[in-house]
Amino acid sequence: MTDGEITYIQHNGTRHEIGVATGLTVMEGARDTGVPGIEADCGGACACSSCHVDVAQDWLERLTPPQPGEADMLDFACSPDPARSRLSCQIRVTPALDGLVVHLPERQI
Repeated sequence: MTDGEITYIQHNGTRHEIGVATGLTVMEGARDTGVPGIEADCGGACACSSCHVDVAQDWLERLTPPQPGEADMLDFACSPDPARSRLSCQIRVTPALDGLVVHLPERQI
């Protein structure tokens, strides 16, 4: 059952609109459906920055703030945006996130 549609926008503008089940992470939704650009080397353990995304501005206030471990890992991301960058493994899908838009960087590391 999918409760949230997430739009992943690649650096070249290609859009992937994916239904993601509540409880999964934005990273798992991309990985499980083959969206390119999210490598997820650590498998979602918040131990790398290869699932880095930039959250669309109008969605930022709807997300919980990053935990200290996530903020530390974002220091290793390629060209993070201090205001919008998140690790997609740390964004858990809820019905409230239906329609979330994230932008994928040109490269992860």
